[in-house]
Amino acid sequence: MRTPEAEVDVTPELVRALLREQHPDLAELPIEPVTNGWDNALLSLGEDLCVRMPRRAVAAHLVLNEQRWLPEIATRVDVPVPSPFRVGRPGHGYPWSWSVNPWFQGRTAAEVSPVDRGPLVEPLALFLSRLHVPAPPEAPRNPVRGVPLWERHERMSRRLGASDHSRAGELLDLWHDLVDTPVWEGPALWLHGDPHPANVLVDDANGLAAVLDFGDLTSGDPATDLGTAWMTFEAPDRVRFRARLDELAGVDEHTWTRARAWAVVYASVLITGTADNPLLAAIGEHTTAQVLKDD
Repeated sequence: MRTPEAEVDVTPELVRALLREQHPDLAELPIEPVTNGWDNALLSLGEDLCVRMPRRAVAAHLVLNEQRWLPEIATRVDVPVPSPFRVGRPGHGYPWSWSVNPWFQGRTAAEVSPVDRGPLVEPLALFLSRLHVPAPPEAPRNPVRGVPLWERHERMSRRLGASDHSRAGELLDLWHDLVDTPVWEGPALWLHGDPHPANVLVDDANGLAAVLDFGDLTSGDPATDLGTAWMTFEAPDRVRFRARLDELAGVDEHTWTRARAWAVVYASVLITGTADNPLLAAIGEHTTAQVLKDD
C-alpha cells in the first residue's frame, strides 16, 4: 500500500488565491509545500504559520473537528498544539474548509533515534494525562479509534493474514492473545487518536516541543493513545513512561494490556501501508520489534 492519490491538487498558487480572497493580510507571505500526508497537504506560510488543507474528501470533516475542538484542548494540555490561527472556506474550485495554523520549530521524534527519546517520557506522560479527560457527547466519532478491540478483529486478521512481512504471523498471534482483554468501562475520554512519533515534535534537547496532527481526534478508550509506549520508546524508557502515567492517571493493568494491543494495530498499519514513506515504515519496524518483546 502507498499514500492515496490526492483528489484535489493543492498548490501554492491555489493557497495564495484563497488567502487573497479570505485573508488578504497573509496573502503575500512566502508559501512553500512541506509535505503530503494520507489526508492533508501542509504548506509553510511565512516563518511562523502553515496552511493545512485536506487533499481527499474523507479528510474534510477531520479539519472541521480540529477547528471546533483544538482551541479548547489547547488551553488544557499546556503543550503547543496546532489550534487554528485562521479558518478558510471553499473557493476557487477547492471544495473544503482549511486552516492556517501556527508553525512550530523543531523536528519530529521519528527523526530521533529511539534510544535518545528519554527526555520525552515526562512531558508526553503529562500531556496524555491532561488530554485524557471525559469528552462531551458531541465529541467527534471515529470508527477505528477508541473502540473495543473486538471491533478491530476482523480487519486486523485480514491485514496481518495477507501480509508477507516476516513478523506478521507473530503479530497476529499476539493480537489473538490480547483481543479478549476486558473492555474499557470508564467514561469516553478525549483521545489524540494517532500518537506515533512523527506526530510529536521535539526541541534541540529532544524534549516535547508540540503535538501535531489531531485529524483522528475522538473519544473512547485511553489505551488507544497509550500504544505510543511501544511506538515511541524502547523498554527502559517505556517502563518509566508507564510508571509516570500510573502516578498521574492511575492506569490499570487491563488498560496497559489493551494499549499493547493498540500498538499491534498501529504496527500492522505501518508495516503494510507505508511502502513509499521510509519514516513511517521505520516507525512500523520499531513498533513491531518493541511490541513483540516480553517486557
